Amino acid sequence: MADRAPSVAMEAVLKPSCNLPEDMPKIRGYDFNQGVDLKAVIKSYLTTGFQASSLGLAIQEINRMIEKRLEPAEENEGKEQKEFDNSSCKSGCTIFLGYTSNLISSGIRESIRYLAEHRMVDVIVTTAGGIEEDLIKCLAHTYLGDFNLPGKELRLKGINRIGNLLVPNDNYCKFEDWLIPILDQMLLEQNTEGICWTPSKMIHRLGKEINNPDSVYYWAYKNDIPVFSPALTDGSLGDMLYFHSYKNPGLVLDIVEDIRKINSQAVYAKRTGMIILGGGLVKHHIANANLMRNGADYSVYVNTGQEFDGSDSGARPDEAVSWGKIRTDARPVKVYADASLVFPLIVAETFALHADKLNAGKKTD
Repeated sequence: MADRAPSVAMEAVLKPSCNLPEDMPKIRGYDFNQGVDLKAVIKSYLTTGFQASSLGLAIQEINRMIEKRLEPAEENEGKEQKEFDNSSCKSGCTIFLGYTSNLISSGIRESIRYLAEHRMVDVIVTTAGGIEEDLIKCLAHTYLGDFNLPGKELRLKGINRIGNLLVPNDNYCKFEDWLIPILDQMLLEQNTEGICWTPSKMIHRLGKEINNPDSVYYWAYKNDIPVFSPALTDGSLGDMLYFHSYKNPGLVLDIVEDIRKINSQAVYAKRTGMIILGGGLVKHHIANANLMRNGADYSVYVNTGQEFDGSDSGARPDEAVSWGKIRTDARPVKVYADASLVFPLIVAETFALHADKLNAGKKTD
């Protein structure tokens, strides 16, 4: 018996396997003996495993959105069509894009601007910072610093830190000088023309006023893409509105009109797709609008949140299915990653790849 391993150990280690399906993907990464082919590298992510495979699945899911978006949708008729008439309802899939403000502060802004410039998405949701940082970048630069720069020293120098990005406080002074006259004019139009301002109408106006092709919201204005930001006061814009309320009081922003508008974007769509970068307000605002139609057809989350604390930010797509925010027959994907790493890759293999088809028939300036 001494020359035989214990039977319990042999049974544990050498337990027979069941047969896996023949069509199940086999793990295999990219072979650099084939040379450097970045497109092939990204394609190989599907069979690499871990978050690489999640990224590959996210690319597939967004390409399904695009395929359906290129299909014409039936026109809404009667009362509903009169109440809500938007070009996004005339495509086969209305695509909602949400992102947190840090991504506009970063170089991901240029990827987002590309999508707005070519009207590749239909609805945008972001935070106050996601609006103001885009406009501020048209007035002054953001710089690359370091995560370890001490806050006390930066404060004494009038430098604000966003992760490893540095924003001089003078940028916000320039923003105030640009914004306050616009707020004065908006208040005048409210009082003399009866305009009821909402966050989305204000963003539309700011996109017009910035008149800069580097801006996401300039292109959202040009292409009539609605941009929703229900917490528009939670940032520098809120600071300016606060100061303006003392200098020239009375400006009103109505969030009720906007919630009806974003919900209608989902309700009257033939199909919907959600692309959500980050969590918090932007994630829930888009998902909750899609609850109004019993869930989105296609969904991609990109964030680093975890679900153990019960947060909506970290919740996996299956939790949204339980609420009716994603359809029960959908194939949603969550990529656990920093969007600054993966979103340009996603855009390269989805929207940019199909740019000719998406731009076909569109007017150009």
